[in-house]
Parts: sequence; structure tokens; C-alpha cells
Amino acid sequence: MRFTLSSSALNGRLQSLAKVINSKNSLPILECFLFEVSDQRLKITASDSENIMQSEMALDECDTNGNFAIPSHTILDAVKELPEQPLTFDIDTNTYSVKVIYQNGLYNFTAQNADEYPRTQAIPDSATALTINSTTLADNISRSIFATAQDELRPVMNGIYFDLKADCLAVVASDGHKLVRNQNFGIKSDTPAAFILPKKPALLLKNGLTKDGDDVVIRFDERMAEIKFKDNKLTCRLIEGKYPNYNSVIPQNNPNKMTIDRKGLIGALRRVLPFASESSQLIRLRLENNKLELSSEDIDFYTSAKEQMVCDYTGTPMSIGFKGGSLQEILTNFDCDDIVFELADPSRAGIIVPAEENGEESVLMLLMPMLLND
Repeated sequence: MRFTLSSSALNGRLQSLAKVINSKNSLPILECFLFEVSDQRLKITASDSENIMQSEMALDECDTNGNFAIPSHTILDAVKELPEQPLTFDIDTNTYSVKVIYQNGLYNFTAQNADEYPRTQAIPDSATALTINSTTLADNISRSIFATAQDELRPVMNGIYFDLKADCLAVVASDGHKLVRNQNFGIKSDTPAAFILPKKPALLLKNGLTKDGDDVVIRFDERMAEIKFKDNKLTCRLIEGKYPNYNSVIPQNNPNKMTIDRKGLIGALRRVLPFASESSQLIRLRLENNKLELSSEDIDFYTSAKEQMVCDYTGTPMSIGFKGGSLQEILTNFDCDDIVFELADPSRAGIIVPAEENGEESVLMLLMPMLLND
């Protein structure tokens, strides 16, 4: 079997697919990429048994169809150093010896029989389907993934929750201390459905999706999801279980509102945070008369810091404490200029939203407060 393709196109596909492969695999064959040549196209598959990612590309030349498995390290190292040029693969289907011919040289190595490679399970026709814009999906995952938990006792908290409802698609993540809720009002369904996407396939999507506005089609049932985008398909096992009622933890009546420059607040937080206790990272926010004061201290090391900022504040004067690292993560994962803090009292969660939103989407982040010792 002999076929020719672009070296840079192949390298691009292999680099993204390589993120699926684990350093230690239950089956030795999973250390390989599966190459399937059919009808002048090459389909490459990478798997860790729970996540299977496939990418297709057109071939410049091809003399016959066939399948084989190539050790991932071998082909990655061989291709990544080559400048853009045609690559010709020449495979002996009896001995699985592979010859890769490029402009000034060639590689020789041995492939494996593709029959040992585990096949993907088909998602049933009865599966729920939803279509989402690739830019929207990439943004929702990027904004949410930092808020997922690493909780062995509650595995449902370790993924991103997709909640398809009659009024919107909500994409939610929470670790019990912070919460992110993205609502997409252009996507809705009269038949409610939901799934929990684990962190690894979420990261694969975050890195693999292009923000070009193409449609991404997600089909899912109780156990599996199949996500198609561009020339790629990701099939993954879902986290099974019931996700907590995330709306119930969002305080509804928050009369104290502060509007402030997001980047300015991140800068102030970075300056004040190093002086906080390393264990608690407690940052105190004192709000009054259109003025915000951030302060921190570490009693053990006799360090403290204080900085004031101008803000637009309507409400009663109050002090509230937050974990500085978590607040910094939340602020960093917005992409707006100004944000609004909505607060009830120092014992209830603080809500952070963009100052301006388009009608198609709503983003809300929540952070639990820390106890202040006045």
C-alpha cells in the first residue's frame, strides 16, 4: 500500500490527537495511532479506551485501501522536524514494514496489525442531539473548566455539566466553593436532557476547537457522547450520576452592587495577594462610597498590604472576605472590561457577572465567602 500526503497537515493532526494517548496504557496497542486508508482519505484514531478521537484528511495520492497501527512516539518524532513537503508512505501489508519517503531521505520502522485496535462503540440512533457554534462551545468550556472539582467522593463534580432545557442550554461547573454558569438562549429543547463531560475530553475540545463559527454536533445518551467538529470526531465516556441543583445555591436578592474595571482589579489583587496568609489566601474587600479597599495580612510573618480603587458602588458599607486565588481565577476567566459584584451580606456567596451582555448568552460566576475576624 502506498499513499502521499502533506507533512505539515499530518503533523498538525498527530499533535492534537497525541493528547488523547496516556503515558501508561491498559493495552499496548493504545500506544499507537490507528491509520485507516479508504477512498483517497486517511482517518487517524487515538484512544485511551475511554476517549477516542478521530481526524480525517484527504490524500494527494493513494493506490489501495488498508489499515495499520503506528507507534505514536515513532511517527511524532519523525514528522515534527520536517518542513512542509510531500510525504510518501509505503507499507508492506504482509510484514507491516513501513517506509516513509521525504525529499532528502527516508524512515524505516515497523507498524502493527490494526485488528487488535479497539473499535468505537456506536451511539444509538435514539441519542439526544444538539448543535452548538464552535466559538460558543470553546468559550463555554474555557470559562468553566477551572471551576471543576477533583473529588473522589463526588465524581459528578469533576466534569462540566451540560443542561439542555426548554429556555436555554446551561453549561455549568462547580467545586462547591466556586461556580460558573453559562446560559445559551439560542439553544433549547422541549425535551430536557443533560450530561456531564469529564475533564479530559473537555480539555481535548478546548484545544481542538477552532473559533471559526462552524457547527459542532453533540450526540449523547446516559453513558457516551459523540462530538463532531470539522474533520474530527471525539467519542467519550460520560460521568454517570445526578448533578446537584446548581440554581439553588445562587442567591437571588443581592441589593449591594459594585461595578469595577476587571483588569484594574486583577492588578490590585496580584499586588495584595502575596501578603496574605499562604494557607488561607484571605483577601478582605471593604466597600463604601464608590471606593473599594483590598487588604491582606499574614499574622505569622508580620506582613500586610492594602490598596484602594475607585468603583461604582450602590449599597450599604460592608466588608467581605474571599480566597484570593479563587477570585483571581474567576476574574481572569471573564473577557469583558467591567464586571459587577452582586452581594447580599458577608455570609452569603458573591455573584460576579459582566457589566454588559448580549441577549444570546448570560455568564454568571459565584464565589463562597470566607469568615472575617474583625
